[in-house]
Amino acid sequence: MAIHSLTTYPASSLLLPPRKLIKSSFIQCCKTQNESIELSTNGKASFPEKSLQKQPSNNRPPRPRRIILVRHGQSQGNVDESVYTRIADPKIALTEKGKAQAEECGKRIREMIEKDEADDWKVYFYVSPYKRTRETLQNLARAFERSRIAGMREEPRLREQDFGNFQDRERMRAEKAIRMLYGRFFFRFPNGESAADVYDRVTGFRETLRADIDIGRFQPPGEQSPNMNLVIVSHGLTLRVFLMRWYKWTVEQYEKLHNFGNGGMVVMERGFGGRYSLLMHHTEEELKEFGLTDEMLMDQEW
Repeated sequence: MAIHSLTTYPASSLLLPPRKLIKSSFIQCCKTQNESIELSTNGKASFPEKSLQKQPSNNRPPRPRRIILVRHGQSQGNVDESVYTRIADPKIALTEKGKAQAEECGKRIREMIEKDEADDWKVYFYVSPYKRTRETLQNLARAFERSRIAGMREEPRLREQDFGNFQDRERMRAEKAIRMLYGRFFFRFPNGESAADVYDRVTGFRETLRADIDIGRFQPPGEQSPNMNLVIVSHGLTLRVFLMRWYKWTVEQYEKLHNFGNGGMVVMERGFGGRYSLLMHHTEEELKEFGLTDEMLMDQEW
């Protein structure tokens, strides 16, 4: 298998009406360029989703086939760190290369899903509210017809680690050097967050996600398809922390992980017994390159 998913470093038309009293924004997407998805500022996309009632214990909706973690495409900050001194981190946009990376990622996701040869597959998106992640989703989603997109939620808990407000380049380099001495997980940037802080909010998101899975939020009305695919568009550190929390990895194990490349993805696929495994899609070699140890790989074998 070609290694497109992980890159490591030493580091038709539909416009849904806005809800009353809630200002909304739109993300252009889908194969047809004039189609768009509406995101309400309360974080919930205005899609005709299934009513959120508890399912009887003997009639739980099927779990999504995959949870696909996508890092945003190349951003202005990835090529020029000085932009952090004059542009707020949440407002940093993608480069043209980053947009192309996102579009290519969408094509790879669709290709992977179509290999299942299922007719009823759909995708459901969670996205960080930062500009670069929203632009990544906008370009990624062009690989899908509107009818294939079950819904979308903007999720603030998926935002980037907070490094403080406007960032002085030399000071940030010094702080990152100190972080390596102090420990990547526990070091807190001045006026910002540590990875441990990100872990706490990602834990809250994980509980929301599990509840969404249990109540069938992703299932269109009247459907019980096992071929739903969740796509989480976020940031490198946030996604590594998500994996740490999901698989209960230790701090030491987390600190051995590498970042995935811009526009890269990690795929958690439903295995035997309904548990999600990284080995269903990735090879052992890919995962070792990402930073998984033999012990961590053994836990993926089911």
